[in-house]
Amino acid sequence: MSYISIYFYLFVGMLLIMYYILPKRCRWFVLLLGSMVFYYKISEKGYKVFLITLLISYSMGLLLDYMHNTGKSLIKCRIVLAGCLIFTVAPLIVTKEGNFVLQSLLHKRTYPWIVPVGLSFYTLQIVSYLVDVGRGKVRAQRNLGKYALFVSFFPQIIQGPIPRYEQMNPQLFEGHGFKEESFLKGIQMIVWGFFLKLMIADRAAIVVNTIFEGWEAYRGGYVLVAGILYSIQLYADFLSCLCLAKGVAELFDIHLGENFRQPYMSQSIKEFWGRWHISLSSWLKDYIYIPLGGNRRGIWRKYINLIITFTISGMWHGAGYKYIFWGLMHAFYQIGGELTKNSRDKIFRCIGIGEEGRIRSGIRCITTCFLVMLAWVIFRASSLRIGLSMLHSMMTVYNPWIFFDDSLLTLGLSWKEWGVLLASVWLLFKVEHLQRNCCIRDRILGQPRVVRWGIYLGAVAVIMVFGTYGFGFDASDFIYGGF
Repeated sequence: MSYISIYFYLFVGMLLIMYYILPKRCRWFVLLLGSMVFYYKISEKGYKVFLITLLISYSMGLLLDYMHNTGKSLIKCRIVLAGCLIFTVAPLIVTKEGNFVLQSLLHKRTYPWIVPVGLSFYTLQIVSYLVDVGRGKVRAQRNLGKYALFVSFFPQIIQGPIPRYEQMNPQLFEGHGFKEESFLKGIQMIVWGFFLKLMIADRAAIVVNTIFEGWEAYRGGYVLVAGILYSIQLYADFLSCLCLAKGVAELFDIHLGENFRQPYMSQSIKEFWGRWHISLSSWLKDYIYIPLGGNRRGIWRKYINLIITFTISGMWHGAGYKYIFWGLMHAFYQIGGELTKNSRDKIFRCIGIGEEGRIRSGIRCITTCFLVMLAWVIFRASSLRIGLSMLHSMMTVYNPWIFFDDSLLTLGLSWKEWGVLLASVWLLFKVEHLQRNCCIRDRILGQPRVVRWGIYLGAVAVIMVFGTYGFGFDASDFIYGGF
């Protein structure tokens, strides 16, 4: 039951009817029932593992809450918390890294692990809950059903965002009345999500897959095209799923946290990670980087903590050397940026470019995007060796004529499809730029009803006509759902 299937929205429609018919005190149970049914439909064998994890983590939360609030010694509380966390993350580590360790490091045979859907996301969600309970930041949820709803809330369990308990409590449990504004904003988010997925992500994926899967035949400028398009594809794909998740949640007047803030407009790698996958970045900061000491123990300890944090980020995304290398690239980007800041400032002053000028900001933005794109090539490649080979060819093979002849038309898209893709990317950029100064959704809601619904229906018509439907196209799964 994919987020872009008709069956999913029929399912959501049934839940909406039940939700708004029942008394408010019972409405959270509709969400729980819907979440359990949804997870069962998409998880197959992983459903049992998920339920076991749910029950045990619920019990561990009650234990940690009891120990913290009955005056148990700090050492005992920390030992119990450590044991709870080890048990919680063990399934993620085993299923994510187990076969990589067995095959690549120990040269043993691999095993077909049962991997529950959304394991990477709900594990971090449970970890943050247990740590916050152990620290006394929040009280444990004593209602098993409400705890299960917090962990399994169906719009966000597959691909995030990764919520904190204090963010979702009491939103999930209090029951909401029907609000036209929230409902219409939810529809806006859903339509925008379909646009991102079907007009940009899946269309860009055709060229990206062609080049990455035939990397030996495509060198030089082709790799640059693939890197740029994959950067766009990944962003549009991930943002699409989050828009769909937030849109569906807003139909129930439940508001999920922000997860993107124009990341490709960042002027440094540090700023990029404050704008990209915000819920994961803040989780890594609060539960890995700061507990390691953050930047409180000197500059070199800070750099070590950055390397550890980004290595864990890489391992969370997948098993293999390429993910670790990708994480380390971002760590060294950030470290290198800090170490060279004074030198770069002197160079810009010498050539007469001011600190806050538009030229300096543009150079920073382009440089950041280029560095991120290089890392995405490693991230997307089938292996670290292939990724490095592609980057090497991009830097050494000179074939600029591919941008002026018909070479790009041999990658799976006709010139009309390229036109639709470029126009859609331009619209995305325009919307992102406008969002910095105003809320477009509020401006649409402020229009007369005829204009407002004309925009909605027109957007749907454009997506149906120009989206990646029909012969030669297939709506693919969301990329981050695989992590």
